[in-house]
Amino acid sequence: MKAGMKAGTKAGMTPSSDHRYLALVDGAERWIAKLLGMVLLVVMVMATLQLLVQVVLAISSPQTPWLSERLTRVLGDLLNILIALEVLQNITSYLRKHVVQIELVLVTAMTAVARKVIVLPPGAENKPQLLAGLGVAVLALAAAYWLVKASNFSSVLARTAPARRFLDRDP
Repeated sequence: MKAGMKAGTKAGMTPSSDHRYLALVDGAERWIAKLLGMVLLVVMVMATLQLLVQVVLAISSPQTPWLSERLTRVLGDLLNILIALEVLQNITSYLRKHVVQIELVLVTAMTAVARKVIVLPPGAENKPQLLAGLGVAVLALAAAYWLVKASNFSSVLARTAPARRFLDRDP
């Protein structure tokens, strides 16, 4: 019996040492995710404070041209903070469920592409390759999001719908 067990395990590795190793790796992943989350939180707080200071200074100056690149810069900064918030949600979701939620990742990517489109500098309309690339990115992300949502919806229906074969056979 012992010889059969030894043949089934790798040299020097026992199921308990495998379990300890995996627990160590899991603990390290969680520690790194928490550290990244805290760093991101500090960056978000500082970016929010910086944005608030910029807006207050702009509001206090009556000559601030809001319909110029200043508005685009403020929107870009605001969207950067929103993207950071979504990344923080990805990290906390990973810590809670120990899986990467692809929907959150796709929404974050779509927000990042939307930010890029919003803050395009003047003259970007003369760069057809850039515009085509952003268009392809938007379409690809939207299609991926739709596929994920459709697959999640069909799997929910499969789990909640009554078994049709049983209903057909029931007198």
